Amino acid sequence: MRLKLISCEILYREMCAAVARSPNQVDIEFLPKGLHDSGSVLMLDRLQTALNAVDEADYEAVLFGYALCGTGLAGLTARTKPVVIPRAHDCIALFLGSKERYLDYFNDHPGVYFKTTGWMERGEGLQPLTADALKKSGLGYSYEELVAKYGEENAQFLYEQLGNHTRNYGQLTFIEMGVEPDDRFERATIDEAARREWKFEKIRGDMSLIHDLVDGRWSPDRFLVVPPGWRVVAKHDESIIGAEKAA
Repeated sequence: MRLKLISCEILYREMCAAVARSPNQVDIEFLPKGLHDSGSVLMLDRLQTALNAVDEADYEAVLFGYALCGTGLAGLTARTKPVVIPRAHDCIALFLGSKERYLDYFNDHPGVYFKTTGWMERGEGLQPLTADALKKSGLGYSYEELVAKYGEENAQFLYEQLGNHTRNYGQLTFIEMGVEPDDRFERATIDEAARREWKFEKIRGDMSLIHDLVDGRWSPDRFLVVPPGWRVVAKHDESIIGAEKAA
C-alpha cells in the first residue's frame, strides 16, 4: 500500500524508524509539537488543513500519528480515502504500545510526568503557563483580563492554579524507545528529577502501536478507521474515539 502519514513531530524518530522497515510506502508529514496547546478548535483546523492538502489520489489511506489529544481530533473529517487513527487519549499510549498499558502504569504511578527523546529535543513542556499560553489554554483570558474580570486576588489564584501545572507531579519517567542515539536524554531526565527532588524511573517503550499503524495492521480494538465522508467523534468509553456521518 501507499499511505500518507501526518504526525506530531514528537514522534519523529519513532515514526521514521517504523516507516523505514514498513512493507508499505509511507510518505510522512510532520506538524509542530504543541498544537493541543493552542486549543482544540485551532488544533482541529490545523489538522484538517493538512488533511485537505493531501493529494488523496496517490494514497489508499491517510494515517494520523496523533491520539485524541483532549478533543483536538474530534470533528476531523475524512474526504475521499479512509483516515486511520490510534485509539489513545494522548501520545504516551503510542510510546507505551497501548492505551491499556498506559492506564495501568498511570494508575500505579500517580503524579508521574513522562519524558521521551521527542519531547525533549522538540521542546520542553514543564514550564508554568505564560499569560499568552493561559489565554490559549481554554480559559480564554490573559492575566490582565482575569484581573479586570475577577480582581487582583482572584486573578492571582486562578493564574497560579492554571500556571503551576507541575504541582501534583512527583516523578519523572523516561520512556526508552530503542531509537535514542545515546544516553544523553536519559541523563538529562535524571538530572532534572534530582533538581526537582522527584523520583526517577526508566521504562521500556513499545513500538507495536506505531508499527501496526504504518504497516496496515489496523485491528478495530486498537485503531479507528474513518470512512470517507465521516468524521471523528470523542467517545466516553474504552473505545476513546468513534466516527459518525458528517453533515
